[in-house]
This record gives sequence, C-alpha cells and structure tokens, in this order.
Amino acid sequence: MQIQDLPYSDPGVPDTRSGPRFLWWLGRNQLGGQCRALLWGLLHFLSVCGLPFCVGLAVQAVVERSGARLVQTGGLLLLCGAGIALGDTMLHRAAVTNWITAAARVQQLLARRTAMLGSALTRRVAAGEVVAVSTGDVEKIGWFVEAVSRFGAAALTVVAVCVGLVVYQPALGVVVAVGVPVLALAVLPLLPRATRRADVQRQKAGRATELASDTVAGLRVLRGIGGEELFLDRYRRASQEVRTAAVRSARMWSLIAGIQVLLPGLLMIAVVWRGVHLAQEGRIAVGELVTVYSAVMLLTYPLRHFEEIAMAYSFSRPSAQRAARVLSLDRATDAAGSRDGHLPDGDLYDPLTELLAPSGLLTAVVCGDPDAAGVLAERLGGHPAEKSASVLLGDVPLDELPLDAARTAVLVQDKDPVLLSGSLRALLDVPSSGEVGAEEALAAAQCGDVLDALAQGAPEAGDPLDARITERGRSLSGGQRQRLALARSLITDPQVLVLDEPTSAVDSHTEARIAEGIRKLRTGRTTVVFTSSPLLLDRADRVVLVHEGEVAAVGLHRKLVHDDPRYREVVTRETEDEGDGHGAGAGSEDKAAARNGAVAEGVLAGLEEIEETA
Repeated sequence: MQIQDLPYSDPGVPDTRSGPRFLWWLGRNQLGGQCRALLWGLLHFLSVCGLPFCVGLAVQAVVERSGARLVQTGGLLLLCGAGIALGDTMLHRAAVTNWITAAARVQQLLARRTAMLGSALTRRVAAGEVVAVSTGDVEKIGWFVEAVSRFGAAALTVVAVCVGLVVYQPALGVVVAVGVPVLALAVLPLLPRATRRADVQRQKAGRATELASDTVAGLRVLRGIGGEELFLDRYRRASQEVRTAAVRSARMWSLIAGIQVLLPGLLMIAVVWRGVHLAQEGRIAVGELVTVYSAVMLLTYPLRHFEEIAMAYSFSRPSAQRAARVLSLDRATDAAGSRDGHLPDGDLYDPLTELLAPSGLLTAVVCGDPDAAGVLAERLGGHPAEKSASVLLGDVPLDELPLDAARTAVLVQDKDPVLLSGSLRALLDVPSSGEVGAEEALAAAQCGDVLDALAQGAPEAGDPLDARITERGRSLSGGQRQRLALARSLITDPQVLVLDEPTSAVDSHTEARIAEGIRKLRTGRTTVVFTSSPLLLDRADRVVLVHEGEVAAVGLHRKLVHDDPRYREVVTRETEDEGDGHGAGAGSEDKAAARNGAVAEGVLAGLEEIEETA
C-alpha cells in the first residue's frame, strides 16, 4: 500500500484481544512495506559499517605503500557512500510510508467503529478518550510500526558486523562479539520500570485530555454559571500531574540513554587496550586495529535503534490497548443483518412500548422522562445500543436489516445534534432522496435569520451557503444550531424521520412556524416527534403519551389536555399539588375538576393566541 492509494478499500478486521496483538496484526498487514524498509535499512546500515573496513584497508595500503590497493579502497569508499545515501533516502521514504499507512488504517478502523456504534459509543467510552485515541494514540502506534523495520535492519547489521569482525580479526572480534550483546541487553532490567512510568504518564495525559475536551464542549454553559475558574483549576491540577509523570518517565529514559552511551565507551576502551597489546606483540597489523576500533565506534549508530524500539513499544503498547478497547466495542445487534438491503414501508411499531406511528402521518410522542424519550427514539431507528425487541417497519424487524439500510429507512435526530466545521453548503450536502431542496428545508426550519447572521459574519462569501461554520457551530446560538440540524435532517427526506426535541432551544413564535413547516414538508411521510411543546403537539395528526415505558394514552392534543391528567401534567408543567392538592384542601372533587377544566381552557386560549400572532 502506497500513500497515494489511501484510503483503504477495506482496512480489515483487527485483532483486539490485547494491545500487543493489535500491534502484531498491524505489522502482519504491512509485510510488504516492512520488508522494503528492512532491505533499504540493511543497505544503509551495512554501508555505514563498511566504512571502517575501507579505512582499515586504506591505512594498511599506505603502510605497505601499495597504490593499487589504495585506489581499490577509494572505490569501495565511493560505493559505501552511494549505499549510505541511497539506503538512507529510501529507508526514510519506506518507513514514513509505513507510519502513514498504519495510522490511516487505525483511523479508518476507528471511523468505521464510531459510525457503526453511533450514540452507543459515548455511553461506553468517554468522548475525550475517543479523541485521545484518534489523535495522540494513533501517532504513537504509527511510530512503533515505523521503528520495527529500522530496528530489524539494525539488529541484522550488528550480527553481520560481529560475525565479520570475528572472521576478520578473531582476537579482537571475539571481544566485540561478546560485548555487543551485553550492550544490547544491559537495559532490559530497566525497561519494565520505564514502561510502567510511561503507562502512568499516558493515563494521566488521557484524563487531562478528557477533562479539556469536556470543558471546551461545555464552555458556554460554564460561562453561564461562572464555573470557568473551577474547571480551570481542575485542569491545572491534571496538567501538573501529567508534568510530574512525564519528568519521572524522562528520568528513567535518560538513565537508559546514559547506559547506552557508557557501555559502548567501556567496550571501546577494552578493544583499544586489547588491540594495543596485540599490536605490540605483532599479532595484528595497524590497519586491522584501526578497522576494529572504527567498527566498534560506528556500531553505536545501529545500537541506538535498540533504545528507540524499546521506547516506541513502551509508549505504543498502552496506546494500542486503548485503541483495541474502542475497536472491540460492538453493537447489541448484528450490523450486517439477516435480510437484504431492500427498504420496507408501512407503519412504525415498537412492541416494547406498543407505540404505533402510522405511515404518512405526523405522530407526536410525549414522555415525562427525557432520558427515556432519548432511548425510545434510538430504538425506533433500529439497531439500538441495548438488546431489546425489534421495532417493526411494516412487517420487517429493523434489526434484521443491514445497518446502513435501517439508517436509510429511519433517520433519528437526537436532542443534541453535532454540526461539523465547514461551509453551510457542505453541511447540507448529505445523502437524500432529492425530493427536498436546501431552500425548502431551510425555510421549513425557519433559518432565515441564521443565513443573515452567516452573511454578515462572512461578507466575502457572497452566498450565505458558502459561509463557514466553526467546529460544532460554536459561533451560533443554541437555537440556530438546532434549526440548521433540523434543516439537514429535512433535506435527507427519509421514509421515517424521528426528531427528539427539535425545537427546545427556540422561542414560541418561531416554534409555531417550524411546526407548520415540518407538517407541510413531511406530508405523506412518516414523522415522529418527541416533544412536550403544546405548539408541536397541537399540529400533530396523532399524539401518544408514553408513561413508565408503555403507551398510556392516544388521541389529539386538545382532547388529551382535557381528559388525561398525566398528559396534562407533562404538557402544562402542572404539579400534582396544583392539580389535586388545592381541591383536596377545599374538600370538593367538583372544584378540582372545575379548576382542571379552567387550566385546560387557558392552555387552549393561549395556543389560539399564539396561532393568531404567528
């Protein structure tokens, strides 16, 4: 896989049983790239380590006054120089390709898993942890994948040089062959402690990232309640914990780096001391001593990669563990489904609550518990986060459809939809039936003032649709974000549209116009709206009260307000004391009934007044 071929058509099925197994799986899927990097690395490292032999031959040629051998040695030096240049260039190219393709594979796997899980992801894993995995963890995993081939080339080069020195000059080669493994293995006792410290640093950094992400996401709320300093102090403490852990980890790695410098120096001293004695005894030539000395000196270059691979593994292992934990999450139902992707049609029915949304009608659902409403809305979309009885569209269970087909048939907009950064035109460029245009959807969602605000904020854009929206739409008010999200859902024009509190952040007059716009634009399509707003409820073809997990009442809004006290309590925010307590104190049920009737009449009068104003 080359960089220009990205993204992968299929990133594969990862081994998520553990972090090391996930890293091994990544390596196995890049054998071609790893082999190329290994071969180029061998060319580079062997060319570097071939220089001492050339220098030794050159010195010996000068001692023996042999011009021909000196010329041959010069040619070998040129050949080694060309190998160093070519090998280094291509090794870097191949290693970076491995890093980018591995990171891209992990990113695609995370994106696929996030899309598959939907809202269930953030119920199982903190949003900050997902951000940390998709940014910092991906980088560390890529670093290890990149370092593997360089380490392999360095290790083979060290073995080759040791064998070559033993053959070239056995008396000194044996000293090097014994000393080099000691150099490579001397830091092994320190690695577990360094790894533990790196793990602690990674955990604390992850918690700090989660805290920062959550703080930024709730910054508007924090400013409203004056909680900026409280969360800033928390982040300061978390940041200081990360700094302390990073310093402790750096001390251990500094000790390892110091040992990697000290031991080669001691080996070099031992080689020189032994070589001088052998030269004095006439057992080796001057050129051979220079060759062995230069080889030991240059061996420190490939040996550095032993430290690098240890660091890369120590930092990437916890990152791989976190990535594997996210990628191991699965849906309660099979995303592939057991049916083909043919889209069914008909009424939407939930057997768990016995909620029925007739085909082609606007059904409003009233739940006293907002969390229960969110869970029910998710279940109506098919493939819920938790295993439960399947919702039926017509006579077809939605969880038996492939996930993409179920999402095409039923679109669920939750109460806190996300707006991605980019132009408004890009935001509204979503898969759709083509029956509803951007202008119609924006008009139905009452986005005229949003377009005006975007045009004023970016006069150079010309067309408001080309104006840029910041990340998560933070430059817009809550009501503006909500209306743009609604317009995006209306453009999609699915068979069934489920809206969870789509107008909770807008004023009553705008809400009345939105209710009418949804009703007109969705004529002939099935629409389910979870709301307690009288304005939306009054325009619904059918209103359903869900109480304690099951349907408690069905009818029209005005009739339910009169007849059902539980419905009235949710819609009018009337407390039990207000509805019953005063009547009990008066000792008359007739008075309580009269008062309830008066409340209902007042609500209806208010609705009519709003309608006339709107």
